[in-house]
Amino acid sequence: MGSLSKDDRAEVIQAWYMDDSDEDQRLPHHRNPKEFVSFEKLDELGVLSWKLDADKYETDPELKKIREARGYSYMDFCEVCPEKLPNYDEKIKSFYEEHLHTDEEIRYCVAGSGYFDVRDHDESWIRIWVKKGAMIVLPAGIYHRFTLDSNNYIKAMRLFVGDPVWTPFNRPHDHLPARQEYVETFVKKAGADQAVDAAA
Repeated sequence: MGSLSKDDRAEVIQAWYMDDSDEDQRLPHHRNPKEFVSFEKLDELGVLSWKLDADKYETDPELKKIREARGYSYMDFCEVCPEKLPNYDEKIKSFYEEHLHTDEEIRYCVAGSGYFDVRDHDESWIRIWVKKGAMIVLPAGIYHRFTLDSNNYIKAMRLFVGDPVWTPFNRPHDHLPARQEYVETFVKKAGADQAVDAAA
């Protein structure tokens, strides 16, 4: 995945460019041929990730360290499956609407699996598959969406700085300060870096 040394995150997180098919959103939607995305590329988009031990999340010193360093004071759990989520069909549709948040979206998959789709700098969709043990942080202002995979189940820890605000702003919301800051920090920076590389 872009690096010769093995990254243990690859055991619980994979990312790839999506095709344009409108088939079932829970399918992998690989391009043909498959185009995998490196953790370095996700970093460039502001997407952070860790592999943690989901069997000991209650006492895990690594999770505690991340929470303290990033100020994640709030924590709860969300189970997404037909049996556990009220208004399941409606909720799954709303999760899959392209949207942004004005704060980070932090999810730690403690059971099951699912897909977070994010836009790259060229507006292409990148699908990020998270499995048990994966923790992911989507930056404020990034356009994204979520869906289950064909296993139809995920249990995720939701973390937040302070009191949680889960408000989604469906695209377009480019006028929001969180979006403008994201574009300044990640999109324009990437464009400037590419221009420098091209001139070299």
